[in-house]
Formats: sequence, structure tokens, C-alpha cells
Amino acid sequence: METKRLTGGEKVAYGLGAVGKDMMYMFSASYVLYYFQDVIGVSAVAMGIILLVARVFDAFNDPIMGIIVAKTKTRWGKFRPWLLIGTITNGVLLIIMFSCPPDLSAGGLIAYAAVTYIMWGVTYTMMDVPYWSMIPAFTKAGKEREGLSALARSCAGVGSALISIVTVMAVKFLGGTTDSGATNEVLGYQRFAIIVAAVFVVFTVIMCIVIKEKSNVEMKTATVGEMFKALFKNDQALTIVVSIVCINIALYITSNLVIYFFKYDFSPAQWESNYTIFNIAGGGFQIIAMMILFPIFRKFMNTIKIFYVSFFMAMAGYIVLLGLAFTGMDNVYLLLIPAFLIMSAIGMLNVVVTVFLANTCDYGELKNHRRDESVIFSMQTFVVKLASGLAAFIASLVLSIFSITQDAEGADTTDVVYQRASDASCMGLRMCMTIIPIIILIIGLIVFKAKYKLTDEKLDEITKELDARHAAEGTAQESAEV
Repeated sequence: METKRLTGGEKVAYGLGAVGKDMMYMFSASYVLYYFQDVIGVSAVAMGIILLVARVFDAFNDPIMGIIVAKTKTRWGKFRPWLLIGTITNGVLLIIMFSCPPDLSAGGLIAYAAVTYIMWGVTYTMMDVPYWSMIPAFTKAGKEREGLSALARSCAGVGSALISIVTVMAVKFLGGTTDSGATNEVLGYQRFAIIVAAVFVVFTVIMCIVIKEKSNVEMKTATVGEMFKALFKNDQALTIVVSIVCINIALYITSNLVIYFFKYDFSPAQWESNYTIFNIAGGGFQIIAMMILFPIFRKFMNTIKIFYVSFFMAMAGYIVLLGLAFTGMDNVYLLLIPAFLIMSAIGMLNVVVTVFLANTCDYGELKNHRRDESVIFSMQTFVVKLASGLAAFIASLVLSIFSITQDAEGADTTDVVYQRASDASCMGLRMCMTIIPIIILIIGLIVFKAKYKLTDEKLDEITKELDARHAAEGTAQESAEV
């Protein structure tokens, strides 16, 4: 039966699913380290190990979940049941994770963080895999499918940006203040987690009601072994994957550490409002770059040049951020300059690497006589999760080495939330949240420059050779049938 064209309502519903899904992911990815380490008091090193192990486990869990979904057969289809089950259980676990009893023993806190975070990752995968895999179940191949994928990625960016913008101020509003006048972050994070989980569930339910999938759609899945086999047979895909890892490690190191920069270095007394201003600008810059800046740049230069420009923009942004941090200035609006450079660059890089991955599929088909499109794009999710785990581990080591904690100053005042960290701690934090990302980006740039060779001219050659091969294969098949 032919799939009908998507209605406007179906596009909106699928986009809402992406908004809710990435609100959930960004809330956990950006604030779970801060919550357990700074609010609850779990050891920074312990949290780093937990986050790294959980993300590695979760990355390997993706293909397993893909196989389970592919084998599912129900009257409601194979995707929607797992979307609902995964969303509801993931929402419940988010609330439990951000409701940690602060009076547990040190070992109890570590165990609570480990169990809830790992289970949260498992249930998130339970709904994330069918969400992206169900696109062929209700779209036509070609522009409609590509357009919906682009819409979903953009809506996911909106969900991530919303969390970055509102979380700290929402926690402050929902938590109220303690007797000392500080924000009650324990209560604030618990209440905000309930709101995020509720929005997530509502948006997914709307999507599942509106979207009607074909019950007989086939779903291709790839094992971890198949992903790595396809990757190492395709040197261009491997090059892009290395670049993706470097981009995401740099970004997640910064996103994990910048909250500590505002709270313990830049503006302890007004850190919540200043951090929110910084994130509003950063999230806006990233979305604008993906939707407006990239198309403008594309009129004047090819994607490879945009890639280089974006890399140099990001590195320039980190250098400006480092310079501003060492001037001792307290004007948050000056920090919007590096925010624009870094987040605009990240937004364009996210678009460019997706284009590059698609190009490597053509290259792989020509080289290996098989098209590993689904496998290559599965690897993108796999390595992003690994990168976020590595970044969280690096960030936790920085916090531990430089003693970035709520009582870093050791002051007697009860308003410890307004105390600046020691000069040595501040200096270490500033350097690590800027210089480490710069080094990682340089590594990615060196690998890309040395190995990537899919220029527009080369891609034209590949397209012509593939067209000729397909034509020859079609002729041979027709002759065989005759």
C-alpha cells in the first residue's frame, strides 16, 4: 500500500516528539554531573566514572534495542509501543534520578547515582531508537523523508536550547530559598524534573496518536561489529567520525564546566541570571546558524570551506573566552562574543558533518560495492554518546583536581553559594574549559585535513561512476530476466 503524503499535523506531531525527547536528553546531559556533584555532594571522580561507564554501555545498547524493535509485531506497529513504554519509564526514572535523598551515606549516594543514571540511559535508548527508525514507516523516500529528518533535527535543537535557557532560573523559582538565602536546588531540580518528564510524555503521546505507521515496514539494524566493520572499510567515514568525536568532546567539556565558571568565578552573586543570559544567546546562536547562517555561507563557499571556517570560529571563540576570563571583567554581555563564535560554529558543524556522512555513503558504495547508509548513520549516534561520556569524565577530573565545590572558598558565611573559588581553582577552571577544547578541535582538524578527500569534484566523479555501474547492473538484470 502506498504511503500517503505527510500532513501538516503529522509534521508538527513528529517535531513535538523531537522537542520533548531532546529536552529530556539535554536536561540529563548538561545537569546530572552538576546535580550529583555540586548539589548532592557525590565525589566528582566517582561521577565521572559513572557517566563514562553509563554512556559506553548505552552506546553498545543502541544496536541491541534496534534488533528488539525490528522483531516487534503488534496491532499498533513495531515502533509506537516502544516509544510509549520508553517515554513513560524514562520520565519516571528522570524524576527518581533528580530526587536523590541527600542524607544517604557517601557509598549510598554513589550507588543511587549509578543505578538511576544507567537505567535512565537504557530507557532513553528504548524510545530514541524507534523514534528515528520509524521515519520510513510513514514517509515517502526522497525529499519528503529528508525534509522530515531535517525538521526533526531542528526541533531537537529547539528542545535542547529550551533546556539550556530555562533550567537554572526555573530551578531557582521552583526551589525557593533556604534559611541562608541560597536557592534550594535539591527541591528545585526535583520539581523541574517532574515538569520536563510531563512535557516529554505529553508530546510523545500526541505524536503516537497522530502518526500512523505502516505495520509491515522493514527496519534495518546493525550490530556493533557491523558498524565498526563498515567504518574501517570506509576511510572517509572514519575520518568524519573522528571529527564528530572531537567536536562533541569539546562542546560537552565546555557545557559541563561553564556552569561552574559562572557560579564560582565570573559572577557568584548573580550567577543564575548571568548563566541564563549566556545560554539564551548560545542556544539562539546555534539555531540561527543551522537555519540561516549555514545557507548564507553555502551560497559563497563549499561545505569543506564552511567546515574550516566553523572550526576556526570555534577556536577563536575559545581564545576570546579565555582572554575575557583573565581580564577580571564582570560584564556578561561581553561573553556573548565568544558564545556567538563557538555556538554558531557548532551549529554549522552539525549540519556539515551530516552532509559529509551522506557523502561517505556514496564513496563506500563505490569502494566496497555495498551501501552502508543505515550502518554509518547509526555510528553517528554511537560516537556522540561515547564523546559525551568521555567529556563528562574529563570535566569531573577538572572539578576534582582544582577543588571546584560548593565550599571551595572555605568561608564561614552561610551564603556559600555566593563565594568565589580560590584564585588557583579559578585559573585551572578557565584554562581547562577553553584550552582542552581547543587542543581537541585541533586534533580533529588535523585528521580531517590529512584524510578527507571528498571534494565537490571528487563527488561528481563518484556519482558518475555509480550511475554507470547502476545502469550496467540494470541492463544485466533485464538480460537475465529475458
